[in-house]
Amino acid sequence: MANVMTLKGDLVQDPPLVQKLLGDPRAGWLWLLPRLWLGWQWIQSGQGKIANPKWVATGESLQGFWLNAVKIPEQGRPPISFEWYRAFIQFLLDTQSYTWFAKLVAYGELLIGIALIVGAFTGIAALFGGFMNWNFMMAGSASTNPMLFIIAVGLILAWKVSGYVGADFYLLRFLGTPWRGVKVAEAAAAPVAR
Repeated sequence: MANVMTLKGDLVQDPPLVQKLLGDPRAGWLWLLPRLWLGWQWIQSGQGKIANPKWVATGESLQGFWLNAVKIPEQGRPPISFEWYRAFIQFLLDTQSYTWFAKLVAYGELLIGIALIVGAFTGIAALFGGFMNWNFMMAGSASTNPMLFIIAVGLILAWKVSGYVGADFYLLRFLGTPWRGVKVAEAAAAPVAR
């Protein structure tokens, strides 16, 4: 009974196209190219940062990014539109968190890329990648982040099949999910309560 919810006693199913895109293992082949492309983008970005001492040794690059993000220009709009987010970035600057946070960003990007390329824990990797894209966008950096974010959202929604052509084929079967209650065969045989 996957992809079914109850609404006032009636069953509401996802449209057939959505069921196929997000739940049919054959759709794993459709998600393969976006997943590989997104993984490659993260690997390239992470490698560039890891090779730069201003990212992994001093954090100067992230400090500069944050300083530009919190600036409020005399004219025009500031890079950060939300005051709470500006205060958060300012707090990180004041506590010199860029010294360790830059390493987290650089190595995180690389690990996200590797996980996506291999197809290991694809939904989780895409979630972390999308969260990083969201933070870059919140700090005023559009660049390629909106496109990367959209693809990450697609991979998150298709978490069951987006890594099917990859390590998730084995990992999800071996590890299962924390919310696993009944086996697929049992769910298919169970009668629907009305």
